[in-house]
Amino acid sequence: MSPIAEQINAILQEEFEIPAAELTENTSIQEGLGLDSLDAVDLAVMLEEKIGVKVDPKEFASLESLGDVHRWVEGLVSRAAG
Repeated sequence: MSPIAEQINAILQEEFEIPAAELTENTSIQEGLGLDSLDAVDLAVMLEEKIGVKVDPKEFASLESLGDVHRWVEGLVSRAAG
């Protein structure tokens, strides 16, 4: 698992109290993690604060699985470092 994915999972564990065993690449954001739209906005803000990337809420809302989130944020970090 990449350092970015580990950071995202740590945020989910600490801030949303989601057990590590539930944090898999295929886990659905809404059904699997139980995050509603307000939780997703909170997560996007935390990603901006803790990882230092600008998160577009519309793009973020289109992500379906935790793996999608990992890859998307990794792409944002790569472009920002670029």
